Amino acid sequence: MRAGFLHARAPEAPSVVRLSVSSSSSLSVNFQEPQSLNSTVITKYRVEWSCLQDFSLLAGEMLLENLSLRATISNLTTGRLYYVRVSAYNMRGWGPPAAALPPSAAPSNWRECEGPRRRGHIEAMERLLQQVRATHTHYCCTDSSKLQNPSRKQSVSRSLKHLFNSSNKFVKTLKRGVYLAVVLHHKDSLLVTAEDQIPIVEVDDSYSSSLMQDFLWFTKLSCMWEDVRWLRQSMSVSTSSSSTLQARHKMLTAAGQMQILLGTHNLGRVHYEPIKDRHGNVLLVTTREADSTHTHTLGGGKWMPVSKLQSQRKSLSTPEEPYALDILIITIQDIIAYQRRGALRLTPGLYLGFLKLSSSVDQIRVLVSQRHPNMLCHTRVRDNGNVSRDEWEWIQALAAAGERSEEAEQQLESHAPLLYYELQTSIKALLKHLNLPLHQSRLLRLYSQEVVELGHGVSFLLLLPAADDVCSAPGQSNAYTPLSGFLHLPLQMFELVHFCTYKEKFIGLYCRLSSVLDLDALITQQALREAISDSEVSSAKQRHQLILDYIQQLDEVRRDLRWITDALQFARYRQPRGGVPVSALVNADAPPDSEQKTDSTSSNNDFLPTPSPSPEPRRRKPPSDSLLGSDEDGSSEVFLPTDSDYDSSDALSPRDLDLLYSPPPTPLPAGTALAGRQRPRRAADPRAQVQRLPPLRPPPLLHLLPSLPLSIQRLPSLPPPAPGGPLPLPPVSQPEASLPSPAPGGPLPLPPLSPPEASL
Repeated sequence: MRAGFLHARAPEAPSVVRLSVSSSSSLSVNFQEPQSLNSTVITKYRVEWSCLQDFSLLAGEMLLENLSLRATISNLTTGRLYYVRVSAYNMRGWGPPAAALPPSAAPSNWRECEGPRRRGHIEAMERLLQQVRATHTHYCCTDSSKLQNPSRKQSVSRSLKHLFNSSNKFVKTLKRGVYLAVVLHHKDSLLVTAEDQIPIVEVDDSYSSSLMQDFLWFTKLSCMWEDVRWLRQSMSVSTSSSSTLQARHKMLTAAGQMQILLGTHNLGRVHYEPIKDRHGNVLLVTTREADSTHTHTLGGGKWMPVSKLQSQRKSLSTPEEPYALDILIITIQDIIAYQRRGALRLTPGLYLGFLKLSSSVDQIRVLVSQRHPNMLCHTRVRDNGNVSRDEWEWIQALAAAGERSEEAEQQLESHAPLLYYELQTSIKALLKHLNLPLHQSRLLRLYSQEVVELGHGVSFLLLLPAADDVCSAPGQSNAYTPLSGFLHLPLQMFELVHFCTYKEKFIGLYCRLSSVLDLDALITQQALREAISDSEVSSAKQRHQLILDYIQQLDEVRRDLRWITDALQFARYRQPRGGVPVSALVNADAPPDSEQKTDSTSSNNDFLPTPSPSPEPRRRKPPSDSLLGSDEDGSSEVFLPTDSDYDSSDALSPRDLDLLYSPPPTPLPAGTALAGRQRPRRAADPRAQVQRLPPLRPPPLLHLLPSLPLSIQRLPSLPPPAPGGPLPLPPVSQPEASLPSPAPGGPLPLPPLSPPEASL
């Protein structure tokens, strides 16, 4: 041990020391162990900071005895420059310090450039909620006598009907109408009724065209299940009320009924879209994860594994026309996964998100990832979620300069912060995740109006498409079509699941205010329509105007938190300076590497090449007269008329036939490009080939030269062949001069054939 101590040395300096600005009053230091430990264990590290570059006067130091490779220096002065260095310690003492990279930094935040912004306004929303609740209760109580004044016969009939009504029981089979289903799950089990069914109650026996708007209002109940009873009792609905008011009252009634049957107020989160089938059924689904199987006790109910429920329902369902309940059970695992993933927060850090929307007839949808449905499609930039003042000023300078020139590019790289290189890597990773080639991303822009701070140490920089591509209309070609693993959530549902994760208190207050004010607006409109005298009209107008003022106040409070609306308006606004172009950060001008396909031709390109054979292997058939002149898959240059009954599926390729004789090839002008990829064969001497001919006999002309090279030219349309006969051939022109006599023992001279001049 003594020998080991004598041979040991002080540790070397730590490696890869990184300094970053974590807030307006703190700095973060990350480093790694020394590359060479000198066979001695390091026991602690020391982080020092000073306002002087030579560290002659220290501003503070920190010992890391837990061997942590990360430190946060807090309680610093905003805007002051601090130098940081790190050193290691072992049994031989302290080693040399290592300066950070960059060597100094000033605590700051990007808001110092833009000015402070107030977000949330929680106190203002709480005061507004108290005013709205008092007004809502007052209006409903004063108007209850007018809205509910049925005759005695009607009230008696309703009370008698209630005795025989089975609304207090769960629905077993779906008929045409709207239903509410609650999925209570724990691990891999579901809470089912005594009939092995998911708890379902009926909402209404029909639905109107405004179902989607009513559904979006119903989703707000996810944050206020405990107020369902108060809302239902405070609102009064009569037969003369609007269909929207009646539909929402029925939704509240069904939710209250489900709460009584399940013995709990919290019904969970509403799924982002209703389930519809072709039988006229609509299923509203809520999901909630129970803490244990003993949390909820349903009369005669039990917990059942999901796989068992799916197997039982599969034997009863009809795959041709599935009901909404069948669709729910089939996709229940995806619904549960969506609910679980929607409640997960991102780890602290800076992210780059992609804002892409698509519109339909009745709503706007946002592109999100299935793994993180509560946030846009994104990629991680770095662990530090703070954007410093220097980094934000650099982004603003890029936005003002636009696309960079060569001189600006050199200056950019020389003065660029570390964020520049981090964004380069993040943009490429995000485009690859979205299946968007880099050369097609030239029109993308970096949002330069703000850094989206979600809280919990999570911040976002947004990447925006071109102004015309931000929101795709129905039928519009969309270049930003990612691969699988993505969802298109309605905008309202995305905001709900997003704020429930990162701004839970705010979204809870907003849902209470918004749902109550929506009901108040419907009630005051109904009262205004039913007003007769001048005093009633004046009073109804005053009440309705007060509700509209409350709605306007709520929108003003909410506007500061709806960052996606600000980004969407900025992205769709066509302005010369619309953010930082991607070309200022990455090289998006390079085209994709494409295979250069060149035709293989001979040096003498003065004749037509031989057509290539069909790439599809076919079973060889004996050639017949009816197959001559045909080809497969459009390889042949001979086209038959459309009214022909000739079947080309049984045809052989020209190379299989190799029997067609064509006139000598016509020389082409020099420099003429040739089509086809088959290397053309040189024309052979006809005399040398005629020597291999069998003895002359009277067969058709096509069978005279079976070994000549194939050369097919485009011919006009031919008439259909006679049944059982050969294809018609082009006429052969007569020789202009008499043929010479054959030499004794020599080959037979052939007459030249002229190309066809007209269609047959």
